[in-house]
Amino acid sequence: MKLLIASLFIAVYAISTGAIAQNATNTQASGWQQCSALSGDDTARLRCFDQWAAGQGGVQNALPNAVAANKSAAHTTPPPAKPQPAATPVVITMVAPAAHDCKNPRFSELSRFWELEAGSDCGTFGIRGYKPISLSVIGSDSVNSQPDSILPDHRATSPIAYSNTETRIQLSIRTKIAQGLLTQGQELKRDSLWFGYTQQSNWQIFSGDLSRPFRTTDHEPELIYIYPTDLNLPGDWRLSYTGLSLNHNSNGQALPLSRSWNRAILMAGMENGSQFQVTGKLWYRIPENASSDDNPEISDLIGRGEISGMWNPNLNNTFGLTVRHSLRAHANGSVKLEWLRKLNDTDGSGKPGGLQLHTQLFSGYGDSLIDYNRRRTVLSVGLSLVDW
Repeated sequence: MKLLIASLFIAVYAISTGAIAQNATNTQASGWQQCSALSGDDTARLRCFDQWAAGQGGVQNALPNAVAANKSAAHTTPPPAKPQPAATPVVITMVAPAAHDCKNPRFSELSRFWELEAGSDCGTFGIRGYKPISLSVIGSDSVNSQPDSILPDHRATSPIAYSNTETRIQLSIRTKIAQGLLTQGQELKRDSLWFGYTQQSNWQIFSGDLSRPFRTTDHEPELIYIYPTDLNLPGDWRLSYTGLSLNHNSNGQALPLSRSWNRAILMAGMENGSQFQVTGKLWYRIPENASSDDNPEISDLIGRGEISGMWNPNLNNTFGLTVRHSLRAHANGSVKLEWLRKLNDTDGSGKPGGLQLHTQLFSGYGDSLIDYNRRRTVLSVGLSLVDW
């Protein structure tokens, strides 16, 4: 009898203790622990997480724990044979990490590059890389020794014996000058306005008999507006951004070597995971007076649009293809193939650094502005820097 009474006392004590513990955590009655326990129904578990997150102090504080718990439950529960309809999905890329970690690799390539989200926002008026900052040696099948245009006063007075081998230097930076212009009411998305500048110079460093001149230098300032579209597409693709750019491109020369044009450019970018990115541009050349147009047929030769694809099979290698087209029957334009190989840091950590081996093969019109009307095939090998 004493043993029976003792057993009953222990059972009552355990039940009362559990009740007290339950009351102590009553504020988390629909907490993530209970959500994790719903291991037999992924839909119910995700809906439970959403309901719990909505009751917390803020979405940004609630979602990381919910995502971690959901991942933990996923490791112990095999997925159903057929995906079931679910509640509003947790958008992991929209959960901002610490403010000082705006380059966190958990965000996608395009999100970090254009700072499309609250967590990938690095603020305004900081210097960012834009196009590759590179130094390379190039060899071509021909060189423009006497540049000309279809206009009579746009032909060099005499040819210069340039070498087919030269050095190319490209500098390219940008800065965000404003943000939140159209996304003020959206907590996690960030639109932005940028100013960018790119300079590309072809240096005849191997032509000692010519005093090693710069054969040509192109300047390209532009104003760019980017909007975070964030639209899901078939095949796990995501339309990450759309944008508009006002672009000026010139070589800063006087006649007869002056070449320039101004464009309004529509652009968009989409990606599939961390391995694939595709960006597209379609431009309209802003008309100029016939008396001031140095290259009236430039759109028919260089093109009216381009599409670029990048493939990152791993952290160290990137392969790229860019095609420009005139969008006319005569089909002028260009093709560019690239391979970028990241080099390891010098501190022995083995992590990929910002320095890259950059190999590029170009064929077509527009390798530089002075060559806008000359078809060239150019191979370049050099080093590029990336800081984003």
